[in-house]
Amino acid sequence: MSKTEYFIIDRSALPEVYGQVIEAKKLIAGGKAATVQEAVDTVGISRSSFYKYKDVVEPFNDMVRHKTVTFTARLEDHPGVLAQFLLVLEKAKVNILTIHQAIPIGGVANVTLSIDLLEDSWPIEDIVESLSKVEGSTHIRVLARN
Repeated sequence: MSKTEYFIIDRSALPEVYGQVIEAKKLIAGGKAATVQEAVDTVGISRSSFYKYKDVVEPFNDMVRHKTVTFTARLEDHPGVLAQFLLVLEKAKVNILTIHQAIPIGGVANVTLSIDLLEDSWPIEDIVESLSKVEGSTHIRVLARN
């Protein structure tokens, strides 16, 4: 099995179709094109070109900007603890991808969250430190980083 390799190449050195695929993907993601056909018609490429390259062409900034982090915490079963926990994540400028809170046992609920760190998000170390200061939260542990 071959290993995937990545290269940083100035856009001007690439065939125009790569840039058009990226533009079509932006139109779709931004809601400016309702269908792939509408997007490819707008940028001037065929559907087959779009599908050929759509999974292998990404702007460099989009590839490095996001980082998914999954972590767990134990939260005391008191009104407002989860809300305060989530408020820290809002202030840290992260995108919450998933959240799962188990039914509290013995007055404590286990929570697992996956978040997307964005370009302007706090560093994960600062987020964990701030979450640990939320009254009623304990045992915060990062499980995975992608």
